[in-house]
Amino acid sequence: MEEILRVEELCKTFTLSRKQQKIERTTAKRKTAVDHLSFNAYRGEIFGLLGPNGAGKTTTLRMLSTLIRPDEGDAILDGCSVVNEPENVRAKIGFLTSELKLEDFFTPNYLFDFFSRLHGVNEGTMMERKEHMFKRFGIDKFAEVKVANLSTGMKQKLSLVISLVHDPEIIIFDEPTNGLDVLTARTVTDYLQELRAEGKTIILSTHIFSLVERLCDRVGIIIDGRMITCGSLEEVCNGMTLEDRFFEIYKEQKGGEE
Repeated sequence: MEEILRVEELCKTFTLSRKQQKIERTTAKRKTAVDHLSFNAYRGEIFGLLGPNGAGKTTTLRMLSTLIRPDEGDAILDGCSVVNEPENVRAKIGFLTSELKLEDFFTPNYLFDFFSRLHGVNEGTMMERKEHMFKRFGIDKFAEVKVANLSTGMKQKLSLVISLVHDPEIIIFDEPTNGLDVLTARTVTDYLQELRAEGKTIILSTHIFSLVERLCDRVGIIIDGRMITCGSLEEVCNGMTLEDRFFEIYKEQKGGEE
């Protein structure tokens, strides 16, 4: 297998406001979100980061996507360092998060063209990809409808399409089905499998066991910013269901608390 992503001892710490200290029920002024995290991923696989809310999954993906800079460590994506070559990394990846907000007064047509040109996609390729992607996700019927008038599911599908305008080799999804209705969620997960069949590498974060079991070739369980175990589902589960194995690991890490 060809390694396409190598994460090396990533660390990220944030300063906590007084409000955040209250929420976290701590007097500590700083919080370690990601704590010397290491793992790798191979070309043509779906790798899942599984963990509870607050485990550090989103922070990890933001560092891989060069949205935030690691305090320590590095990640090499298809030969490029997120620390030293962030612009080259951005050219190789697509990043989708549920926090992506599309401007209400733009249309799908405009947004697809804008982001395609931003990535340097030539006009012919842009038109071919737009026709294919819009038809695949049913966006073609809404191509000139303003984002403000699209359904939540259609906005999410448009966000997905926009993140892939440049046909990236590495696709990073933060909670790809979060907040979606069952039909839209199925459309998204089916497409992720199609991308894998094309040889794309997909890194996704989730707290949904069934999603990992359905999609992922390998999984890493992350708790309190640390990688606790990583491998194929068979290796990680060790004869148990993924859910049972996860809670066994969680109890071990938290000293028996749930």
